Amino acid sequence: MFQADCVQAFTATWAARGFALTTINAYNSLLPRVLAHFDRPVWQIEPVHEDAMLHMLLRAGRSAGTRRRYLDMLRAFHTFVRLRHGAEIRAVYGTTVAEPLDRFNRLRHVWDEPSRRLPPTAERLAAFFAHARARLATVSDYPAAARDYALLRTLYHSAPRLSEALRLELCDVHPDLGPSGKLHVRFGKAANASGPRPRWAPMLNGLDHILAWYQSDIRPLFPNTAALFCDALGQPLKPETVRDRLSRLLGTEDRSDDDRFTPHDLRRACATHHYEQGMDLTTVQQLLGHHHIASTMAYVRPCLTFVEDAWRRATSTALTG
Repeated sequence: MFQADCVQAFTATWAARGFALTTINAYNSLLPRVLAHFDRPVWQIEPVHEDAMLHMLLRAGRSAGTRRRYLDMLRAFHTFVRLRHGAEIRAVYGTTVAEPLDRFNRLRHVWDEPSRRLPPTAERLAAFFAHARARLATVSDYPAAARDYALLRTLYHSAPRLSEALRLELCDVHPDLGPSGKLHVRFGKAANASGPRPRWAPMLNGLDHILAWYQSDIRPLFPNTAALFCDALGQPLKPETVRDRLSRLLGTEDRSDDDRFTPHDLRRACATHHYEQGMDLTTVQQLLGHHHIASTMAYVRPCLTFVEDAWRRATSTALTG
């Protein structure tokens, strides 16, 4: 089939453009799922067909970010087919490859979604971690619960992405670097097909003591492998496993659904809380490992009284001076 040949040629360009292997694998999984939504080749897709795909994704509960990724992949493949094989399609199929995207089915960026909630407050997370710590004395699977506690505290206090934290190894914990130690995030998220971006993440707010306890008392209860946060077989935890275990842990609290959060919300909360405490955006950018400060600005979501609190601090400082 002609479209299958186009898909093979399109996927070959990812390696030629220097995309990381993890990115290529993700794209190889995404493209077939996108094309499966259509009963026609890509050059016959019209705006109404894209509307139907978006409606189906929305009904399936897919997030705005997922729907955007579907559209971005379809746009990239459609552009490749139009530029590389437009003349051939015209000659063989007698049709012109037209642009299926118009201004009515271009999703807003995920950060523009009005329903996006504020990250959990510092008080909310203090209560959550106190609850998780108290449960350690009563749970049946103590090693797994203690591992989860250390992992979630790592996501909050050093702000690695979940995928980055799960690729940490025992050798990546350096308690002797800096005032409180650092984590060597060797597999930082790639940007612009650059490959992994390593960075050093400081262990803030007592995380050095938590990881020292985890490494000395908890990690030896698991198989002797390289992974810092592993499962019962010694393999690195899967992201979906962490999300599921956090969801179940949140379910043990006597709180409403509005107080629930995801592992990524812990990273957003770390950025927001440090910014609220006076850390400048450039420093927060370095902490998060962002290439562009615009990404950091999208992460930082101060509380509703942030302006008033800053005004009170400034006024108090002026009067004291």
